Amino acid sequence: MADLFDTAPEGAPPAGPRPLADRLRPKTLDEVIGQQHLLSPEGPLGAMLASGNLSSLVFWGPPGVGKTTLARLLAHETDLHFVQISAIFTGVADLKKVFEAAKHRRSNGQGTLLFVDEIHRFNKAQQDGFLPHMEDGTVLLVGATTENPSFELNAALLSRSQVMVLERLTLADLELLTQRAEHELGRALPLDGPAREALLEMADGDGRACLNLVEQVAGWTVEGKRDTQALTQRLQRRAAQYDKSGDAHYNLISALHKSVRGSDPDAALYWFARMLEGGEDPRFLARRITRMAVEDIGLADPQAQAVCLQSWETYERLGSPEGELALAQALVYIALAPKSNAVYTAYKASRSEARRTGSEPPPKHILNAPTSLMKDQGYCDGYAYDHDAPDGFSGQNYFPDGMARPVYYTPVERGFERELKKRVTYFARLRSERQ
Repeated sequence: MADLFDTAPEGAPPAGPRPLADRLRPKTLDEVIGQQHLLSPEGPLGAMLASGNLSSLVFWGPPGVGKTTLARLLAHETDLHFVQISAIFTGVADLKKVFEAAKHRRSNGQGTLLFVDEIHRFNKAQQDGFLPHMEDGTVLLVGATTENPSFELNAALLSRSQVMVLERLTLADLELLTQRAEHELGRALPLDGPAREALLEMADGDGRACLNLVEQVAGWTVEGKRDTQALTQRLQRRAAQYDKSGDAHYNLISALHKSVRGSDPDAALYWFARMLEGGEDPRFLARRITRMAVEDIGLADPQAQAVCLQSWETYERLGSPEGELALAQALVYIALAPKSNAVYTAYKASRSEARRTGSEPPPKHILNAPTSLMKDQGYCDGYAYDHDAPDGFSGQNYFPDGMARPVYYTPVERGFERELKKRVTYFARLRSERQ
């Protein structure tokens, strides 16, 4: 079999210098750095290769973690012809040509591994177009996406594929990659220990970005080793991966909300800062912080909602970047506030009951009777005016006639709701006595 990576046509002039990331592309699966949870003998890919039974796959993970490389190597390991396309640049006519070529190859005894980068960019009809060719064995599909396949890919396509989650490279992975790069370049990077670690952190788990940074540093003409300050003056930190309408947006707001619910102000501030650094709209964060106060604190601290609204108003008056501090103060306040979702739970239960009971009318004794006809129908008959009771409580029924009295609101023994629980218990006792 010809070298998988030797794609230059015969008789072509010598190619120019290849980027370091291309020169260090692994030639075998053993050379792959990271993703051992997939490639180890116990991992799903390792088990597939050992059994010789490779199925269609969807690689889901951030940029620069080896999705394309793994697809190439899988084709090499299984003796399949490798074809790579991008959903961004490929139309229906191009796909037809790819499938026709794969059919021709198959008739000659050669299978095709079709690697589709950014597969989530294809619309539903285009995704459906892969199905018959996957089912009859014309192609073995390997799709790559940075977005959650559950939301971006058709159920039919997912049902015929296995989703493999690729992880960001760790600092240890990036250090090993850097050592390989130094061996390839024939020289060590002119950085001291802390600067070297800062370089790896700049890559943010992206192997390709790491090698690009290494290549830049290796090209410096300097004497001795440079420290972190010199490094950051010369290099720009890689922007964190964050799509305000994509998966990272929902993952980070979930992490922020759960940190608040878990009463961890430090974690809450971290995820808050991550979203701001990613370019998130502070107004979105202000709205979600207020929602947290309503959902997870409620009446355990009635002041929490007011604090959030005041911080939101302060942000609107100050603008960015000064106004973000007001949001941070509200965030710390609600993270440390006593927690209760009792009202939230009661609200959902009452909505569910309202849907179930439909159009049940209120009991007649609590209906107003502005006309004689309504009085004749029994409206307001027997209504007890609560203020006339010695303790201001009549104990009457306010639910539809015949409906068993439900209990929606159960206060917790935390914060101000401890006091509200005493009131609920008090009124329940009086109601029981008077009914």
